[in-house]
Amino acid sequence: MIETIVFDVGETITRDDRYWASWADWLNVPRHTLSALVGAVVAQGLDNAEALRLARPGIDVAAEYRAREAAGVGEHLDESDLYDDVRPALHALRERGVRVIVAGNQTPRAGELLRALELPADLVVTSGEWSVAKPEPEFFRRVLEVAQAAPQATVYVGDHPANDVFPARLAGLRTAHVRRGPWGHLWADDPDVVAAADWRVDSLTQLVDLVRA
Repeated sequence: MIETIVFDVGETITRDDRYWASWADWLNVPRHTLSALVGAVVAQGLDNAEALRLARPGIDVAAEYRAREAAGVGEHLDESDLYDDVRPALHALRERGVRVIVAGNQTPRAGELLRALELPADLVVTSGEWSVAKPEPEFFRRVLEVAQAAPQATVYVGDHPANDVFPARLAGLRTAHVRRGPWGHLWADDPDVVAAADWRVDSLTQLVDLVRA
């Protein structure tokens, strides 16, 4: 029986469009250029921050992040950044008695912004707030602590095989791979992902049927 479902953030519940567009504008490169670079590093299995380093060699990403915040053009999230199925799916899951958690690799500021959206979730937390990020095993130990359920009664939902599906499975959780965003689409039919994921979904609303079953 599934008692808790934990959701990744980027390209699982939120779109990354605004994130990358704002970086492109800050670095003064065409948005299409940075988008293409993101696709290139994704295909190589690299951290997506490598796209920023390709756009501006030698960039100190952390320093630029602070500069953007100081300039008033830092992180921003609002209702338009959510995928359309997020609120209906999370609401329906909670109605069925499932504990809903949002926990992904994001900054403390992103955690504040997500909580301000008042999602139908029992807990919203980020790696920056925990001071440990995926795919580290400690991140998933923290997930299990807040899940308040056994690993086999907990599902981790995400788009990224290396950050979500594989480490969550190693931690003993059940896993759902969502086909959205560049990572979700690129590796949707990869044999290793197919073998590691308990479920593969195209929409978060499919998880409601999963719980019902």
